[in-house]
Amino acid sequence: MANNTQSAKIWKKFKRNTFALVGLIFIILMVLVGVLGYLITPDQTPYANTQQLQISKEKPGSKFKFLIVQWYSNVEDVGFFEKMLYGQPAKFKSVPITSYKIVNDEVIAYEYIGEEKNLTPTVYKLRDLCRNCTLPSKLGSTAMLFERNNVYEQTFYLGTDIYGRDLLSRLILGIRVSLSVGLMAVLISMFIGVGLGAIAGYFGGKIDAGISWFMNVIWSLPSLLLVIAISFALGKGFWQIFIAVGLSTWVDVARLVRGQVMALKQVEFVEAAKALGFSNSRTIIKHILPNIAGPILVVGSANFASAILLETGLSFLGFGAQPPMPSWGTMIKEHYGYIIMDAAYLAMLPGLAIMLTVYAFNLIAIGLRDAFDVKGQNVSV
Repeated sequence: MANNTQSAKIWKKFKRNTFALVGLIFIILMVLVGVLGYLITPDQTPYANTQQLQISKEKPGSKFKFLIVQWYSNVEDVGFFEKMLYGQPAKFKSVPITSYKIVNDEVIAYEYIGEEKNLTPTVYKLRDLCRNCTLPSKLGSTAMLFERNNVYEQTFYLGTDIYGRDLLSRLILGIRVSLSVGLMAVLISMFIGVGLGAIAGYFGGKIDAGISWFMNVIWSLPSLLLVIAISFALGKGFWQIFIAVGLSTWVDVARLVRGQVMALKQVEFVEAAKALGFSNSRTIIKHILPNIAGPILVVGSANFASAILLETGLSFLGFGAQPPMPSWGTMIKEHYGYIIMDAAYLAMLPGLAIMLTVYAFNLIAIGLRDAFDVKGQNVSV
């Protein structure tokens, strides 16, 4: 009951901070959108990688008509959870068109080539395109069946990138990359930092001196350079980012935990645990760490934001998520040259997503700091 009461008090204090609460709601919405993933993206193909070079760099809100020109065989509908996690493989190939008409057994289509009008039509055989246009049919005429089965419209609410891919879909899938890297990196940094910090602070002496020396060496290295060095050692890839970012952010946790454990190991309840013959590991895990959970959560929230920034920096430099996996850092890398041109939104939208996400985690960290009342302690946000 005491724990519940203490948790209720902390939650009550946290809710008083309007900005922190807004940040928490924002992150919850981001997590929900990231989990749903392909279920809510306009482009549901794996990695939202459907490329239509004819409609590259189109403005937000652009709407196009597409003609299905080829149906892929042996492509079946995947299950609900598989679709949510990995997407639905494309069942057809389509091209953007401005208009078309059916003449006898041929489809004459004018493909979209930009602002200039295409005067040269492309001719397709009707039987090659339409799988369900056999007449007579109770479903309608040939034109109606063709319109229903082979022609569709799509609105690109945030426009398209330089490869003609839907920018909104890739932004949504980029949430998964950033949040998953942040989560795994924080877990790795917490495991290493809490472990080494607790050992150094509790035992002291030569053990503390050795661990502190190692922490100072890592602390002296720039985070991004350290991450790049680890990435070189592990190779490029998605899971390598988790390890690289996690191994570069544990020092903050370790320094904090070391100081907190050194302050607590002389208090009465720790001395009582020693007198009762409890092992050192039990004393640390059961009695000391629960009493410093607040500062650990605060620095963990701040490290989550730092991990996202490191991941985007890695992706921008080409060491992070590899194409065609959508990453906000990669999206900025591909489009930053258009900031001074007429398509600045291509780089600004993923940049805005990074800024809002990092800011939300910093707001949460500040809210936790106030709720746990750790203002006077060495916790940086």
